Formats: sequence, C-alpha cells, structure tokens
Amino acid sequence: MVIVETTRLELRELTVEDAEFILGLVNEPSFLANIGDKGVRTLDDAKRFILDGPWKRGQRRGYGQFLVELKPDATPIGVCGLLYRNNLGVTDIGCAFLPGFWRQGFAFEAATAVMNYGRSRLGIEKIVGLTSEENLASIALLEKFGMKFEKTVKMTDDDPGTALYS
Repeated sequence: MVIVETTRLELRELTVEDAEFILGLVNEPSFLANIGDKGVRTLDDAKRFILDGPWKRGQRRGYGQFLVELKPDATPIGVCGLLYRNNLGVTDIGCAFLPGFWRQGFAFEAATAVMNYGRSRLGIEKIVGLTSEENLASIALLEKFGMKFEKTVKMTDDDPGTALYS
C-alpha cells in the first residue's frame, strides 16, 4: 500500500517480500555505525524484523518505516518513516538509504513527504529528529528542515547519548 509519493519516489508499507532488501540495508556498515545493529542476519530474521520489529512493534496506526522506491522501476533505495518514541513521548522522523543513493536529494524528498503526511494525515504537531552526534549527514538533513539541537537523550541504558533535534 502506497503511503505517499513524490515526483521521483513512492513510499509504501514494508512487506515480507522486502526481506532481502532489509537484510542488506540493516547490515550496511553505515547503518550499523549510525543506527545500530538490529541483529538481522538471515532472510528469516529480516521477515520477523519487518513483521514485528521495532519499526512496527508498538507503533501507532500510520506510523512505522516505509520502503522508499524509485518510481520508474520500483527499485528499493531506503526506508523513511515516523516512529513514536514512548520513552521520550515524541514522534521521530527516521531515514536510512543505501550509500549508492546518497547525495541525490532522496532523503530530503522522502522526509519532506513523510513529515507532510504525518502533519496532514495523522495530525502530528511536533516531529523531532534523533541521531548520533557523529552522523553529520543526518544532522545536516535535520537542520535543512529548520530543526536545531535541543538536548542529548538516552534511548537505552547502554546508549552513550543520542542528539534530539526539534
């Protein structure tokens, strides 16, 4: 099911048929360094992650990570979506793209569409960004939306600190 589309992209719900792509994406060195190890090592792990992983489990209706595909041929290039962070009481916009699709405006295009969707269709007033302090590309993207560093938060007990932008 298509959630939102732009001139170049379609964003849709993830399905188990996307397991091979997700397996590759979550094991990219950049994903592991900037987002973390999700423990997805096999296609079966990827299917379980899609069906009941942190991108779906406990999320409100309309939330989650969405598959980002190029329109002409439905090539999957990344994920972008909204996650409700219960521990912080905020909605977070999050994206991850394969390195071959960086620096082409896809993250900004997808995130703009997802934030518009969140505000207009889900009625979300405040959307924040969460990123590691070392993830300069994500920080630049959040700042492009006019967000500014607000504070450092701990997402888990072993989290060294995550930057919250709003």
